[in-house]
Amino acid sequence: MKKWVISLKVLSMFILFLLTNTLFAFISYHVTSFIYDWLGKHPQGFWQQFYTVIGVFILFACTAAILFLFGFRRQRNYWDTVVDAIGRIAKGDFNVKLDLKSDDDEDHFGQLISGINHMAIELGEIEKMRQEFISNVSHEIQSPLTSINGFAKALKNINLTDEKRQHYLEIIEMESHRLSKISDNLLKLTSLESQHHPFEPKSYRLDKQLRNVILSCEPRWISKNIEMELDLENVLVFADEDLMNQVWMNLISNSIKFTPNGGTIYIRLFKQNDTATISITDTGIGMTEEDQKHIFERFFKADKSRAVSNGGSGLGLSIVQKIIDMHNGSISVQSQLGEQTTFFVTIPLEQDEPVHKKP
Repeated sequence: MKKWVISLKVLSMFILFLLTNTLFAFISYHVTSFIYDWLGKHPQGFWQQFYTVIGVFILFACTAAILFLFGFRRQRNYWDTVVDAIGRIAKGDFNVKLDLKSDDDEDHFGQLISGINHMAIELGEIEKMRQEFISNVSHEIQSPLTSINGFAKALKNINLTDEKRQHYLEIIEMESHRLSKISDNLLKLTSLESQHHPFEPKSYRLDKQLRNVILSCEPRWISKNIEMELDLENVLVFADEDLMNQVWMNLISNSIKFTPNGGTIYIRLFKQNDTATISITDTGIGMTEEDQKHIFERFFKADKSRAVSNGGSGLGLSIVQKIIDMHNGSISVQSQLGEQTTFFVTIPLEQDEPVHKKP
């Protein structure tokens, strides 16, 4: 297709060249005739043709010079605009959009303009994410620190009863644990996104791994009288067992945490073509449609009051999604407020290299 476009361009330029020369010859003939009439001399034969050719050459040269200077000035303005835009981006101003038009968006100049505009948009999004991340980190760390500081000052009161003193100490301990968890999850998420985190896939039984995670969580779901219903096929996967263990631990722990006493959790594993699909459904508090859109964002908490009381940092599902992405898999959620929540995880049965996606 591009070869045809180039051929048409060459043909168009050749036709334009012929038409231009014909027009120059016509103009030159009449201009020289006018000069001859004005001078009262009319050279004939060879000299008439010679002067006509000279006239054509002069007109052509003048026109070419004018077009060259105009194009050079226009191109210089283009490059000055491009250099200015790159300079603004280098200084951190990402509100840059070049409106320069190119004759063909597929040529090198058009690709350069498109690339600069795209780069400015992407850098702007990254900067926005960075600022939001710093703001969220500051807020999440400040909250437990303020709580610890306040209750530590309260402990200085010599008139406190032993019961209140013990209660304040428990709160300080809980907030310290929460602060430690935030720090640990931030380091874990940063490591996963660094593209240098160890990724050691191997073949193992996914159904056995799920059963082991459920057993390790047994004290928590038994204490809430939660019924566990399992439907697990024998599935062999090629994945990083340690990383996937974090995924199941996080998802199952969340289901236990947000399922009321006497509820039920259904865990299903089945193989479909070359993928394994895992669904984890709980009869818990559920989520709104708006919360479902943001559930995998960093520091997002669907139920902020309960998340704080349970020591949640809002980073667990971000870590889960990152690990699933590294395995070329997918994760999604379906929920009804006050009724149930289901997480669907799909991972390929075979895996070669981790995929590091943009946060």
